[in-house]
Amino acid sequence: MSAGVVVTGGGGGIGAAIARRFAADGARVLVADLDGDRATEVAAEIGGTAFGGDVAGEAGVARLVAAAREALGEIDVFCANAGVAPFGEKHATEDDWAAAWNVNVMAHVRAARALLPAWLARGAGHFIVTASAAGLLTSLGSAPYSVTKHGAVAFAEWLSATYRHRGITVQAICPQGVRTAMLESAGERGELLMGAAAIEPDQVADALFTAIEEGRFLVLPHPEVADYYAARAADPDRWLGGMNKLQRKLEQLPDA
Repeated sequence: MSAGVVVTGGGGGIGAAIARRFAADGARVLVADLDGDRATEVAAEIGGTAFGGDVAGEAGVARLVAAAREALGEIDVFCANAGVAPFGEKHATEDDWAAAWNVNVMAHVRAARALLPAWLARGAGHFIVTASAAGLLTSLGSAPYSVTKHGAVAFAEWLSATYRHRGITVQAICPQGVRTAMLESAGERGELLMGAAAIEPDQVADALFTAIEEGRFLVLPHPEVADYYAARAADPDRWLGGMNKLQRKLEQLPDA
């Protein structure tokens, strides 16, 4: 039987690309998105099932998992892809921090909590987190995004370290710039930080499937991120000096 796959944030961008790729591979896919119309469009395109609504809170996650089990039977793969990026003010508001924490970290925690009992009982399950290179490095211009993407990677690492011997596969997707609405919303700052190396969502999906075939935890659509990650660990002060130099460039932009 083909795999049952859930993709949150599947109405566009990386999520839609991942949903299309799984469907092309023969999976039965449930596309979840806060925007139900967008979820329906992608689901109709790939012959999948749509789910509209907020899937960050505990009740929303419970509804999603119940709907997915009804539509797909077993949930074999869960792609925790939905995310928010409150760019702008460096320190952001309480609401920005709360939203980023809820969507970028706790949605993953709640989904895993709902899925693990059944997965552990059958000795198989696949949890994919869409994080960011910001979760391995940092993200200038948005403290909430940077901090919560680190949290997303840390949670994925913990899941893998804790459950891989019991049949649970965990992967973390950590791209730099991707041509999505999120990058567009970052404006001129986003283009300066990520625009030159930005890739298309389909390239992220390709990198994911390559990593699945190779059994790798980290999915790096921008391979150079591995070198940056190593340089950061080897000499944090040099790394921070370079990032501060880039910050000073950002502050020269007209909207700084």
